[in-house]
Amino acid sequence: MGTTKSEVFTVEENRIADLAKAFAHPARVAILRLLAEKKACVCGDLVDELPLSQATVSQHLKELKRIGIIKGDIAPPRVCYCIDEEVWNEAMQYFGLLFSSYLKNGCC
Repeated sequence: MGTTKSEVFTVEENRIADLAKAFAHPARVAILRLLAEKKACVCGDLVDELPLSQATVSQHLKELKRIGIIKGDIAPPRVCYCIDEEVWNEAMQYFGLLFSSYLKNGCC
């Protein structure tokens, strides 16, 4: 299996790509939207609001947590998730800079 060659790109480019993974699936976008609106949410509440199984929601939460855009407080048997404001702001800054770097040049 080939390597991704991520080492040939800047730390910033790798981080933007990693953050983009958070938005790469509509279920994760829906989860982020719900967490942003509610400020925090118990996993079971997310399952009630989304047309997904508990296991599927948990897998998406795991990926979002791995990226760091959400964090969770574990108080068995419940886990409460919320947006990590520092990472959320980091994503807004990175994507803002990326999109604002486009210069209209009349090409295409």
